[in-house]
Amino acid sequence: MSSKSRSEAYAAAGVDIEAGYEGVKLMRKHVERTFIPGVVSDIGGFGGLFAPDVKGMEEPILVSGTDGVGTKQRIAQLMGKHDTVGIDCVAMCVNDIICCGARPIIFLDYIAIGKNDPVKVAELVSGVAEGCVQAGCALIGGETAEHPGTMTADDYDLAGFSVGIADKKAIIDSKRMKAGDAVIALPSTGVHSNGFSLVRKVFDVENIDLKAPAREVMKDKEAAELLGDAPIGEVLLVPTKIYVKPVLKVLENCDVKGISHITGGGFYENVPRSIPDGLGAKIKTADVKVLPVFRAIQAESAAKGFAISDRDMFNTFNMGVGMVVIVPESECGRAIEILKAEGIDAYRVGEIVKSEDKIILE
Repeated sequence: MSSKSRSEAYAAAGVDIEAGYEGVKLMRKHVERTFIPGVVSDIGGFGGLFAPDVKGMEEPILVSGTDGVGTKQRIAQLMGKHDTVGIDCVAMCVNDIICCGARPIIFLDYIAIGKNDPVKVAELVSGVAEGCVQAGCALIGGETAEHPGTMTADDYDLAGFSVGIADKKAIIDSKRMKAGDAVIALPSTGVHSNGFSLVRKVFDVENIDLKAPAREVMKDKEAAELLGDAPIGEVLLVPTKIYVKPVLKVLENCDVKGISHITGGGFYENVPRSIPDGLGAKIKTADVKVLPVFRAIQAESAAKGFAISDRDMFNTFNMGVGMVVIVPESECGRAIEILKAEGIDAYRVGEIVKSEDKIILE
């Protein structure tokens, strides 16, 4: 980066070019953590270069995904904690890619920020880098854009883009699914990255101390005890689980017929995306291991006079299930065993049945 690049006029308009250069310096150590075989370029160029290993593949297929963190990042801004939402950003992209049966290989991030604070930007990128390490992909580029006059100084928006690769014959084909196949639940770590517009309303996050325990700020004190002693902001900021490496193990050893990433729209929107016409996923809600945070959200909404129904909870949140994997009943036990060995406390949560409705919650 040339130290001669300095525009007094641009700085007067609110854009600090030199702050951008400093941010790149601070983030370098985080980015380099993600470098895997195939990375060709260093950070700072006009494009990220990567040479994918396609040995053994008959028809390599690229699978791409893009997403952002959404309004969860408002919690991070209010908490002054910026080192975890990058994990969420990566998770939202790579967890989608793995649903196709593809292995994520590269990631790029985009940060729009009101005022370029190099330390804050580096913290955001540290989370992105950690997410990439967890997913086994390389952070090969990105962009930080200063938006004075259109965002407040403390505001930022984080989004990302990922590319994965798979042999065409390995792409998951849900058309092979049939009645009797098992639906396996992969537990979530918390709210993940969806439903935060409702979460922020329930907890009135703009007007409470997010660094205080739930019992001090929630109206429903009994429900607050479900969240323990941790600051409520930290409970809400728990990063989205990245399922890539455990699911790749299942794909290597089992006949996977469908995968759904449970994000915005909950069970009702996401499970049907991997189910072919004429079949449905029958799930008993009593069998879902609902996390305490969702019980607390529902109870607090009732205490504040706008009770969220059970259906709306399952149509908004992951409810403790961040992903579902569908395999033949005969391979259910083996798939769960593999996931448990990878640190995922998976369990059978339902089955595929003949149905005109692609999701049946009982």
